Amino acid sequence: MMPRLIDYAEAGPEVRAVYDAIKAARGVPDVNNFWKALAVDPPTLRRTWESLSQVMAPGALDARTKEMLYLAVSMAAGCAYCTASHGAAARRAGMDEAMFGELLAVVGMAAETNRLAEALRVPVDPAFET
Repeated sequence: MMPRLIDYAEAGPEVRAVYDAIKAARGVPDVNNFWKALAVDPPTLRRTWESLSQVMAPGALDARTKEMLYLAVSMAAGCAYCTASHGAAARRAGMDEAMFGELLAVVGMAAETNRLAEALRVPVDPAFET
C-alpha cells in the first residue's frame, strides 16, 4: 500500500509551517515525499524535522561526514528511500565518486564482519570495553 502524500495545497497550518521551515532551510521549492508522507500525523512531522535539524546541524562533524554516515546507515538498514535521499545530499555536500566507492567498501566489509562476529558469537575483548 502506498502512503498518502500531503501536498502543500491540502495541508493544514501546522503542516504548512513545517513545510515552510524545511523549504527555507534547504532552499528548495517543495518538500520531499518523506515529509509529505509524515504529514499524515503533524506532530510526528514536526518532531522528526526538529530532531533531524538538530542532529544534522553544524557541529564537530562537517556536513559531508554527517551525510556520508547517514548514507552508510541507510544502506545497512536497507532503506532505499533514505539511501537515495542521503546519497544525493552527500554528493551536494562534496562526496565524490572515490569517496562513495570507499564508503561502499566500508559498508560492505562492516556488514560481512558483523555477520561473522555474530554467527561465531565472538566475545568482546576486554581491551575494547570502555
